[in-house]
Amino acid sequence: MSETKFDRRMLEMLVCPITHGQLVYDSEKQELISKSAHLAYPIRDGIPVMLPDEARKLED
Repeated sequence: MSETKFDRRMLEMLVCPITHGQLVYDSEKQELISKSAHLAYPIRDGIPVMLPDEARKLED
């Protein structure tokens, strides 16, 4: 089963749904990081899941 890659050009259009701040792509963990909200949004099959309930809380 091949994993679909995240298109980095999407970063230009995506913002954190909570803070509307910039996101950082973590290719190793396949997540979009919102430093301002301290959340990591998962990327599944190349598609970012931008739901706060699905996000992982980041350690301080």
